[in-house]
Amino acid sequence: MMNWKSVRVACGMLVLGLVVAASSHVWAFGHENRLTFSRAVSLPGVLLPAGTYSFDVMDSHSTLDVIEVRNADRTKLFYRGLTNPIERPRNLPRTAMITFGEAPANEPPPITTWYELGSLTGHKFLYQ
Repeated sequence: MMNWKSVRVACGMLVLGLVVAASSHVWAFGHENRLTFSRAVSLPGVLLPAGTYSFDVMDSHSTLDVIEVRNADRTKLFYRGLTNPIERPRNLPRTAMITFGEAPANEPPPITTWYELGSLTGHKFLYQ
């Protein structure tokens, strides 16, 4: 004779497991932002010509975040590197997604930090 209570508990646990797995997938892979630059900019070791790029978090399960920057249709990888998590400054509007560092005259400015749209934290690029 089958214990229906055990079957219901097992089915409930299965559904709960699927919901948790689905929600963690959404949170882990929902970081992509598309940014358009009207002039060349730089990242550590990389020059990005004017254009549209996809910025995405590939791994944020450690003290450093792995960021990838690709072209708009995500077919070409321009940058993959580590960043430090950083809090958004209180005076920086939530719509601001990039901060730039200083560059010599006629050189593209370096992107120092990328803040995901609406996020309170960002990703500070590591320059040597």
